[in-house]
Amino acid sequence: MAEAYVFDAVRTPRGKGREGGALNGIAPVRLLAVLLGAVMERNGLAPDVVDDLLLGCVTQVGDQGGNIAKVAALYAGLDSRVSGITLNRYCSSGLDACNFAAMKLISGIDDVVLGGGVESMSRVPMLSDQGSFYTDPAMIRAARFVPMGLAADLIASLEGISRQECDAYAVESQRRAARAAGEGRFQSSLIPVPDGAGGVALAADEIIRGDVTVERLAGFEPGFAQFAGHYEAAFRQAFPGLGELRHVHHKGNSPGIVDGASLVLLGTAAAGRRLGLAPRARVRAMSNASANELLGLTGGIEAARAVVDRAGMTFEDVDLFEFNEAFAATSIKFSRDLEVDPERVNVNGGAIAMGHAMGATGASLLGTVLDELERRNLGIGLIAISGAAGIGTATVIERV
Repeated sequence: MAEAYVFDAVRTPRGKGREGGALNGIAPVRLLAVLLGAVMERNGLAPDVVDDLLLGCVTQVGDQGGNIAKVAALYAGLDSRVSGITLNRYCSSGLDACNFAAMKLISGIDDVVLGGGVESMSRVPMLSDQGSFYTDPAMIRAARFVPMGLAADLIASLEGISRQECDAYAVESQRRAARAAGEGRFQSSLIPVPDGAGGVALAADEIIRGDVTVERLAGFEPGFAQFAGHYEAAFRQAFPGLGELRHVHHKGNSPGIVDGASLVLLGTAAAGRRLGLAPRARVRAMSNASANELLGLTGGIEAARAVVDRAGMTFEDVDLFEFNEAFAATSIKFSRDLEVDPERVNVNGGAIAMGHAMGATGASLLGTVLDELERRNLGIGLIAISGAAGIGTATVIERV
């Protein structure tokens, strides 16, 4: 059976996900074309080498509709035989795209595949696809949809995680991201986005705020208390031990809304030899999980447990973790539940500091952990991410 190897990983900087953000004027297909061009050039690949392009994208309407993976392949000049598929598994979509790409390689279907994702949240706002899961009251009750920020507040209330702990976590994420950016730790994967007029629209992550303090965050109003009245009865029925529902999350300790794209180049060992590419890592294990839909954001924790078991490892065998910072309390719970040292988790900051371009984040995290493993000369990285309704995905990579 073939194995799946990672040959390269790139991403755009993350731009503010609102009007006036540096990437607001650039269509998502253009962000993808920038990355596709960079991957092909960096690795000396001809347009007909790639067998398929798999992309995560959560809100597939407007600029992101119409199978943006295929559109991007055509727009970027890949060979016409690249069919392309766009995936939606909520926030885990980008990592799932990489995992599905690896599965195609392992099963012998393809030799070279690109996995990644895109989300231009300033141009295609979250929930603008108007899915019944979050717009139809009857469906909301039947499927038990919970806004993600409120789910994070529920986690904090059940776990006894305080507002002060969440704010301190957010400040540390900002500090780590600012240090990493200042030291150039992202540069090997970060591809500047041209403005179309001979200049650069964005060359670095736009929303990092390394000077934020706990004192400043203490002044922010809770962001999700207004939703509680519709859900508290269901919470208390499902969790009889729930005490006070405490609203500890706000814009300062929540993932930032941003625009961005990411790509990972994967292939078989034989393809690497044929193309003269040295593998950077192999995909050692993959998993998908789904946890309690009311908690919403714990699926990534369950997926991390499953992927370590599938890899025949323990958490002590993992050198570095990337767990998407889907609100501070969830990230605190990740380290607590799995009993891993927070100093090995998100060592260069996370989505609270840099933002969460939903469909792109999973593939971005894979590239981030690989770069840092190489920088520190370490071997094993674990990427895990949670999505709405309890979904979670995880991947273990091993440097070669």
